[in-house]
Amino acid sequence: MSKTIKLIAVLTTVLTVCFAIFYRVYSIKIFLTLAITFGVTAYHFVMRLTVGRLFNIFMGNRADYNHPWYRLRPWENKLYKALNVKRWKKYMPTYDSSLFDPSRHSWDEIAQAMCQAELVHETIFVLSFLPIVAIVWFGSPAVFIITSVLAALLDLSFAVMQRYNRPRVIKHIKALERAKER
Repeated sequence: MSKTIKLIAVLTTVLTVCFAIFYRVYSIKIFLTLAITFGVTAYHFVMRLTVGRLFNIFMGNRADYNHPWYRLRPWENKLYKALNVKRWKKYMPTYDSSLFDPSRHSWDEIAQAMCQAELVHETIFVLSFLPIVAIVWFGSPAVFIITSVLAALLDLSFAVMQRYNRPRVIKHIKALERAKER
């Protein structure tokens, strides 16, 4: 999945530059439309890669999964049940599935990686709304608002998935710890 995301980021960035140049040279409106379309798409992919990389640099998949930020709120289980997370989470792609592989990492390391993944997706959720500022220069509010909302909802679903799964992993960690004590 990481190769695909990186490829899309590069291709949409190159297409943005090409269509922006075509628009400057030929002043044909479709070139501006395509430059904006690919530009917004490039933003969403490059921003995701950048945020993930920065969190990796600063956190290195190390987090205190007992920190209050990561604890489920009393209402969350009801929400996750209403959203039917258990049913759809298995269809969600993973950027780097090796981070969540118990044959490569301890359950403790997996829980920490889940915390970092949650923070990454929560940050991306917020940054997904930044393109709305472009309405000032380009107009077309519907396009910028719809793409921002859809991109934000996508990342919110990944954060939800991490919050849904992590308590199960922590429960497993505690069961392993109790088994060791016996």
